[in-house]
Amino acid sequence: MNRRPTLLAALALTATAALTLSACGSDDESSAKDKDTIAGADTGGKKSPSPATSAPASEDRPKIELPSDLSYTFDWPKTGDKEKDAVLADSEQSIKAVDQAIVKQDALDKAYLYYYEGEAAAETEKFVQDYVDHKAAITGTYRFYAPEVNVGKDGTASLSYCEDQGKAFVKYLETNKIKKTEVTAKSYVIYHTSLRKNDKGVWVIQKIVSQSGSAKCQP
Repeated sequence: MNRRPTLLAALALTATAALTLSACGSDDESSAKDKDTIAGADTGGKKSPSPATSAPASEDRPKIELPSDLSYTFDWPKTGDKEKDAVLADSEQSIKAVDQAIVKQDALDKAYLYYYEGEAAAETEKFVQDYVDHKAAITGTYRFYAPEVNVGKDGTASLSYCEDQGKAFVKYLETNKIKKTEVTAKSYVIYHTSLRKNDKGVWVIQKIVSQSGSAKCQP
């Protein structure tokens, strides 16, 4: 499964009712529980700079431009390890690149393809295409937190992190209407990514899985 499963579920649930969509909707989603918790999973409404996540300068890196109705908070400060910090920086860019593809309604946008390859790229293409098919985009505020990054000696890495989707919504482009959803346990999503460092020195995502409602990400 790819990013934003809660929002994607909202798309699927409302596909047959898109023409009669009201300005505000409500999705009542059941909560999922597991044993672990992570402190600091409260919602964050304001955009703040993240010192860990300035992507290394490169003439090849695609420019990412997002609309003013999207904002991000990345609560994953510098680790002090050069490679781990590079994984975090490139992962931030990969997240924004996917959102740019959704906003541009381009399932083959070159920006996200710069950061995704193989299985992850194929799944992301399908993920973005779902938004394109429904003539839908995203709006609101996203918060990412509780990162756990590991870098191997073989040029591979893993990154797990949480996302708060409580203030992020689907926006239908033909009507400019927003489908608002309740904040439930499933508004908090955990992601697990597998990456490798390519010949350009970029940490690209090879595989990404997610679980909505994980107790590790709950406030």
